[in-house]
Amino acid sequence: MRRSDSHLDFDLDLAKSASNDNPVFYVQYAHARIHSIFREAVSRGVAVPGPFQADLSLLREPEEIALIKRLSAFTEEVEKAATDLAPHRIVYYAYALAGDFHSFYNSHRVLGVEPGIESARLLLSEASRIVLANSLSLLGISAPEQM
Repeated sequence: MRRSDSHLDFDLDLAKSASNDNPVFYVQYAHARIHSIFREAVSRGVAVPGPFQADLSLLREPEEIALIKRLSAFTEEVEKAATDLAPHRIVYYAYALAGDFHSFYNSHRVLGVEPGIESARLLLSEASRIVLANSLSLLGISAPEQM
């Protein structure tokens, strides 16, 4: 999470901890949480919609909008990280995306709501999962489906 030219104090206990204080755990947990939503959807017989099968205009809550905006910044963040030789930008982005997803998830039900909103929120969750997985992959970190 630091620039390559900054001083580094490595906290081994934090790096090994399975808590939200550990940035890697926090981002991986968001990814695993999304897989948990999809497993629950399958158990309820709810299909995850394809890209054009949900009305995304139904996503109007502040947490939904914040998550959409964060997702839309991914390619720009990757480009800036590459141009500036600054991989820490991807770390900051992934951490912020995980935070936005957790805020969305804690504020709004994904499953068991009106079908149109459920489909839109499932698709938003899928987009979040893909970008989290890609962010972790760029960093050489695994994207677990369960934790």
